[in-house]
Amino acid sequence: MTDFILQIEPWIDSAELDELKKVVDSTFVVEHDLTKEFEQRICDLTGSKYAVAITNGTAALYCCIKALGIGPGDEVIVPNITFIASANAVLMAGAKPVICEVDDKTFCIDLKKAEKCINKKTKAIMPVHLYGQSCDMTALKKFVKKHKIHMIEDAAQGVGVLYKDKHVGTFGDLGVLSFYGNKTITCGEGGVIITDDEELRNECYRLKNHGRDKKGFLHPYIGFNFCFTEMQAAIGVSQMKKLPFILEKKKSIYDLYQEHLHGISDCFESAYISPNCTPVHWFTSFLTSHKKEFMNYMTENKIQTREFFYPLHMQPCYNGEVKFMRGKYRVSEDAYERGISLPSSYSLTKKDQMYVINKIEQFISMKDSLCNGN
Repeated sequence: MTDFILQIEPWIDSAELDELKKVVDSTFVVEHDLTKEFEQRICDLTGSKYAVAITNGTAALYCCIKALGIGPGDEVIVPNITFIASANAVLMAGAKPVICEVDDKTFCIDLKKAEKCINKKTKAIMPVHLYGQSCDMTALKKFVKKHKIHMIEDAAQGVGVLYKDKHVGTFGDLGVLSFYGNKTITCGEGGVIITDDEELRNECYRLKNHGRDKKGFLHPYIGFNFCFTEMQAAIGVSQMKKLPFILEKKKSIYDLYQEHLHGISDCFESAYISPNCTPVHWFTSFLTSHKKEFMNYMTENKIQTREFFYPLHMQPCYNGEVKFMRGKYRVSEDAYERGISLPSSYSLTKKDQMYVINKIEQFISMKDSLCNGN
């Protein structure tokens, strides 16, 4: 067993170093041909017509919102269980996030609750494909058509995820993929906007390139500096080549956990995955009624686990900044109180994974009488 088993870490080795050396030797360190290659590889993966590489996923979400003309006085519906960047990007654009409850199975956005968030100010909904699985995109497409609003897919955690054989991020007006350090593949930092709409692609490019359609000192529009770098692209291209192997390994990790842990106890259950989704198992997640004790026990045994996202409605920074739906967020609170993710890195060996499983079985053995009320 290694000294400490991490919950997630990227697979970076000499392949990335070789690509980075080529960039350094070329002296083209800002956006150039390698960035274009990375964008094309994303198009090939997702089936999108256009891809725009951005400095990070948050900036990419912001550009999507602005490209759709959403700003002050407008509202965007955002799920309660997500990383805070989803809502912050709405605030960056001057609009107001409306925090919606999540589904009690997938923990993705609950469209029945979203109906109650709709009003004249609603301009878009931002479904988040959580932890490597997909939202119900059939229902979401009907929802946006019914209410005549836009859809921005936060697919930050969804590289490689399919819904009915179609890549997530390609169902709405725009989608965003993230390449942060803990994602399925990484550029260190990075985001990519995907879309089939040429004008939206062009608007996003202007927004990230100081308001220009190309290089030079003529700026027809207001824009910012959210440009990619060739160093990010170098890592990204190398990571894209590894993606099939990463997805295969993550599935085998998930399968081994399921083989030993599925149905093992009433107080330790597998997180639900929709049959319409082909997940990537970015994280392998479970629900336990003894989360804090479990996480402490695993840490004592040199195993890192991770709790679910802290619900947005509980974030102290949002006092008065966001709009909440009527009613309670009981599903979100329960998900946070019970949700944990186990080690699932590409580097996780079978020996180390069996050690993790053994420690989980030991913990359950100690707690099972409490879980079953005996």
